[in-house]
Amino acid sequence: MHFIDRATFDELKQISGEGFINELIDTFLDDAPRLFDELKSALAAGDADSFRRAAHSLKSNAATFGAGQLAELAKGLEGIGRESRLGETGDRLNVLNEALASVCDELRGLKS
Repeated sequence: MHFIDRATFDELKQISGEGFINELIDTFLDDAPRLFDELKSALAAGDADSFRRAAHSLKSNAATFGAGQLAELAKGLEGIGRESRLGETGDRLNVLNEALASVCDELRGLKS
């Protein structure tokens, strides 16, 4: 199963160049776990604005690579943060973390 839309990824690779795409992947692989940790910390602290910002960044970063499912999950969490409904998060962070792990694995495989 693919978690990255290859057409989007290939277009990004063509625009950015062979070498730079690897840097973009490395940056995503570094930033994504940090953003996930920010989501968990913000949720624990009840900080809806920080939660929203971390979800927004993760959404944007995922969309850049064509990771649509991950971007949609992050978008849902962004909305929860925007509306200060952190109590409605439920198991969404676990679902997001699973999708994030799959995207990271696929991106590692796409590095040249």
